[in-house]
Amino acid sequence: MVGVFPSVDSYLRLVVSYLMESTEDWANDYAYIKEAKLAPVLENEIAQAANAAN
Repeated sequence: MVGVFPSVDSYLRLVVSYLMESTEDWANDYAYIKEAKLAPVLENEIAQAANAAN
């Protein structure tokens, strides 16, 4: 009999990677504050940090 996965470890890696991707998608879809809204704030903070370093 030929198995689809060569070992249990390879099967677990596939399942874990799928679950991690699913969790990331869920977290992005149901985030309280969306990343797009935080981008200008983050850019401003980075610019201020760069100015403070100089």
